[in-house]
Amino acid sequence: MACALTQGYSFDCRDSIGGLANLWIIEFDNVSGITETSGTVTAIAKANGGRFYKYNLTKNTAEVTETFTDSRENGTSFYAQSIAFVLNKMQVSLRNEISLIAQNRLLAIVEDKNGSYWLYGRYNGLMREGGTAKSGLNSGDRNGYEITLTGEEKNMAYAVSSGIIAALTTA
Repeated sequence: MACALTQGYSFDCRDSIGGLANLWIIEFDNVSGITETSGTVTAIAKANGGRFYKYNLTKNTAEVTETFTDSRENGTSFYAQSIAFVLNKMQVSLRNEISLIAQNRLLAIVEDKNGSYWLYGRYNGLMREGGTAKSGLNSGDRNGYEITLTGEEKNMAYAVSSGIIAALTTA
């Protein structure tokens, strides 16, 4: 059988934590190849001049969600991917960058707070689904942007080898 199960699940140590630490984004067309083995990305080739841009994420303001979507009737299965994040402080440079994000199909890598890296948008890319710019009402309220990137993929997010992250931010 081609899709035979290979393992079970046992309770592990309770040493996992939720949330995201960092986000890297590149235009989908600026990636010329991805090498993946057994669910882990071990190399990403960028087009000439292409680079991933790093977004430092404020604690407790970003998350990824993958929704498993199946249809017995149609025999289909896919994963709806979503990355929601906040960029504090409304400013012209961020406004302009958010406009560029909206115009592109993207690939994204997130680093979760466990130190693991994950690739989203591998085959179809991600697009800005929505977001808001808020000034805040009270002095302690957020002044900044809330952005959501979404996509649909045939596979769940791929793990990314930590050894390739540093080279992704150079052109």
